Amino acid sequence: MASVDEAMSRAIALAARGLGTTSPNPVVGCVILDQRGEVVGEGFHAYAGGPHAEIVALAQAGERARGGTAVVTLEPCDHTGRTGPCTVALIRAGVARVVVAVADPNPLAGGGVKTLREAGVEVVTGVREGEAEQGNIAWLTAVRRGWPYVIWKYAATLDGRSAAIDGTSMWITSEAARMDVHKLRGTVDAVVVGIGTVLADDSRLTARNLRDGTLNIRQPLRVVVDSSGRTPEKARVRDGAAPTWVATAAEVGVGPDGRVDLAALLAGLYRRGVRAALLEGGPTLAGGFLAAGRIDKIIGYVAPKLLGAGSPALADAGVHTIAEAIDLDYTEITQVGPDLRFTAVPRKREG
Repeated sequence: MASVDEAMSRAIALAARGLGTTSPNPVVGCVILDQRGEVVGEGFHAYAGGPHAEIVALAQAGERARGGTAVVTLEPCDHTGRTGPCTVALIRAGVARVVVAVADPNPLAGGGVKTLREAGVEVVTGVREGEAEQGNIAWLTAVRRGWPYVIWKYAATLDGRSAAIDGTSMWITSEAARMDVHKLRGTVDAVVVGIGTVLADDSRLTARNLRDGTLNIRQPLRVVVDSSGRTPEKARVRDGAAPTWVATAAEVGVGPDGRVDLAALLAGLYRRGVRAALLEGGPTLAGGFLAAGRIDKIIGYVAPKLLGAGSPALADAGVHTIAEAIDLDYTEITQVGPDLRFTAVPRKREG
């Protein structure tokens, strides 16, 4: 038998399997327990437009779901989109109790708890809420505020250089770190760079297996922030291997600095279905995002190398004195090959 807490832990792990393939929908996991507490069905939302986690789990459980408990990471949806409402499916299956980790912030799909209770189903909320929230943090954050969750990724030497004085930057970090970045690209909806990065590196910005060069089945949108439209027609980012948006100031709008308006850019990405974006641009673009308060998480790959001169990993971020420094909280530090990878989030300022 499994406890509700154990079942929710399993549901959270199942939900993670959908990272990178469900947008603009959330990642969701579900476990069905029968009346004795035995696991009789489980599922996760695998892709947008596909069956929801509850539907997959109920199909596996069959009649054994009747009188049982559905444990789900996100409040069951209560609307008809490309699929029917999960609330109706749970009620028809005869589930006696539904245990929910996180409430659905989407006004279109929310309201599932109310519908279930009105149908006589017992509903328990908030079980392992913090853990489930972190597993679905990009989607939840984006939907709550209306623009994507932004992760800034950079690679640098131990003294903070992203390129040598002659402009060379391949390769600062190891193959293990680069493979890790490709896995990271596979979990987001868009990869964002500036025109400077395109002109300097001419990267494809795809998610692929570095060992054999094969592309992932689903590719993130490639976004070039290019104020004046200088992206060459023959740039590899235009190669057709993945969708590309060259975002110019003329199309998106002009910000206070005379470049592409970052708030308008992010709003445009949200309208395109982007809920998680990976910022891989150079120091100038990264500084602009940080100065605008538009970075939610930072993932840095630090190589055991020293250059002493060359381009810094970060340019002007609107900080003029030590009192204005952008404070971070580390959430993870680990070694990837010979390199150090750290994950941090900007600390919220009081007042």
